[in-house]
Amino acid sequence: MSDIFSRIEHSRTADEVIGQIETLILEGVLRTGDRLPGERDLAQRFEVSRPILRDALKTLELRGLLVTRHGGGTHVADVIGQVFSKPVMDLISTHRKAAGDYLEYRREIEGIAAEYAARRATPDDIALLDAIMARMDDAYDSGDFEDEAEIDVEFHHAVGECAHNIILLHTLRSCYRLLSEGVFRHRLLVFTLPGAREELLAQHRAIYMAVKAGDPAAARKAAMDHIAYVERSMAEAERTGDWQRVSRLRLRQRAGEHELQRKRS
Repeated sequence: MSDIFSRIEHSRTADEVIGQIETLILEGVLRTGDRLPGERDLAQRFEVSRPILRDALKTLELRGLLVTRHGGGTHVADVIGQVFSKPVMDLISTHRKAAGDYLEYRREIEGIAAEYAARRATPDDIALLDAIMARMDDAYDSGDFEDEAEIDVEFHHAVGECAHNIILLHTLRSCYRLLSEGVFRHRLLVFTLPGAREELLAQHRAIYMAVKAGDPAAARKAAMDHIAYVERSMAEAERTGDWQRVSRLRLRQRAGEHELQRKRS
């Protein structure tokens, strides 16, 4: 975080500081939970007085963009969580159609994000994707599908950032919040399907390579194909899970009937 704040060039007022921090939050440089540097350090980076900095931070806190934790410093507030309120998230988690609608929406919006990323990704963006892809390979080798699932979300976050569209960025973040909050609890079942881990890794690599190559059409297709596969896999995983539940109940019932007959005879 040492290089993201820059000195205030003009009047050195609280408004200038507020504007710079707001922009960093809006553009996704500062994310939910990120801790700002201490007051003295931050004032030096902006080259403003500490009273001016305090006024700026207080204003941002009143606007709901920052939170101050007693003894824990100043952090970026959970502004994304407000897109889907807790009651709405609970409704989504309990209605089966919502999962299908969620993936249908993601298929289209992630196609756009990947296309934009292929057009706009900077060398620094590609370096970030390189690092995430390497971690994804490591998670695959370790066989930890919970770790793979977490990096999966991080990868899609990064592609959204590479698109350099503020509205798209925050829309995608609100979508991924549903995953990180465990709204779709059965999504991890996808990683347990035969061949799924290999297929998912190959699909992420296809998106990554298309973005890195600057091929918008290929990036969009790879992203949409990936979500279409997830749609099919989640449906299969859910159906398989239901079959297993029914089979288990049937076996228990038959075993009970057999035991009853044995006792009667």
